Amino acid sequence: MPIGRVCIHEVVTATRDTTITQAAKLMRQHHVGDVVVLEGHSSRKPVGIITDRDLVISVLAPQLDANVFTVGDLLTRELVTARDSQGIYETVQQMRTRGIRRMPIVNAHGDLVGIVSVDDLVQLLGEELNEIGHLIAREQARETTTRQ
Repeated sequence: MPIGRVCIHEVVTATRDTTITQAAKLMRQHHVGDVVVLEGHSSRKPVGIITDRDLVISVLAPQLDANVFTVGDLLTRELVTARDSQGIYETVQQMRTRGIRRMPIVNAHGDLVGIVSVDDLVQLLGEELNEIGHLIAREQARETTTRQ
């Protein structure tokens, strides 16, 4: 199954000029732990991701002014994304190899279409295991009724 079918399509976004305070408010307002940074106001091309952990380690701990610094100031490494057409397993492997807990999902043109997190994948796995459990129970019930 392609990762584009299971990713979260409602992504909270910002641009490089969004202040750290504004980014934190967006996270709080939308109950998320990250904001995907887009190339510009009219663009859907992701250039980075800022997490709640980034805010704590890079801004709060060193006591920087969150109203002065922007999310663009925190972008330090190349953004790793996954294509919406690639498989879930391939995406998990990519996340594991890179040590990434959240991965923006892009289409063939590089435009943002969603995001997936380790939490999302654990929830999906739990749901799939639950379905397998129901399958086993149904099979046992069917066998009981047909063998009487």
